[in-house]
Amino acid sequence: MKDWIIGFIGFGNMAQAMAEGMLLKGAVKADKIRACARDWDKMCKNAEKYGIRALESPLETARQSDVVVVAVKPYLVEQVLTPIREVLRDKIVISVAVNYPFKKYEEFLLPGTHHLSTLPNTPVAVGEGIILCEREHSLTEEELAGIKELFSAIALVEMVDTKQLGVGGTISGCGPAFASMFIEALSDGGVLHGLPRELSYKLASQMVVGTGKLQLATGRHPGVMKDGVCSPGGTTIKGVAALERKGFRSAVIDAIDAIEGRQTL
Repeated sequence: MKDWIIGFIGFGNMAQAMAEGMLLKGAVKADKIRACARDWDKMCKNAEKYGIRALESPLETARQSDVVVVAVKPYLVEQVLTPIREVLRDKIVISVAVNYPFKKYEEFLLPGTHHLSTLPNTPVAVGEGIILCEREHSLTEEELAGIKELFSAIALVEMVDTKQLGVGGTISGCGPAFASMFIEALSDGGVLHGLPRELSYKLASQMVVGTGKLQLATGRHPGVMKDGVCSPGGTTIKGVAALERKGFRSAVIDAIDAIEGRQTL
């Protein structure tokens, strides 16, 4: 895996987050990363920023790479990959395009192409992300093990059934927006009561990081963790009660439901 050359076809926010995380965690060296994008000038600037090599075309990127990460917009995937199918047949193809599962790639990639569809989220940039991998794929056992090792440096890696990619991606991919809103709101409350803005952000953000890591490390039910902070008649339970009266949990569930298309808000 350490000798793999990683090539990004498309170098937008998600591809940059993945590259940044890999470099930060030392999973890949900069000279092992290639990338191409439609805007050549912007691609060159980003390449210089990360110390990676910019290439002019998907074909050149695929030819120079062992692992080809497909990071273009979903509506462009087939258009971009079809002309380079012959080259891709000898590569490990990793998709990060939303709503592009294994069977969709099978419709236009050449038979025998080794490919895996995944859904990363933006915290991969700091090595604290989530990468969902579709259980149906055509990688060899050795290739899959290598990809898991690579991705594990920047994320929690989970294999999921195709039907679970949607809601799993909603929780992990849209969740950072909801968490950011919570951090902002919590910080506003701190500022309201006299905390400096930057300190309030820092405390709220670290609290979210720490609480998440505590749950992952212990496997405790979130309700048990909540109860552990709530003393009878204490300050925390008063805050919890206020959130319940305002429909905090139901609002979060409604947000997931809205994204999954089962309700119109």
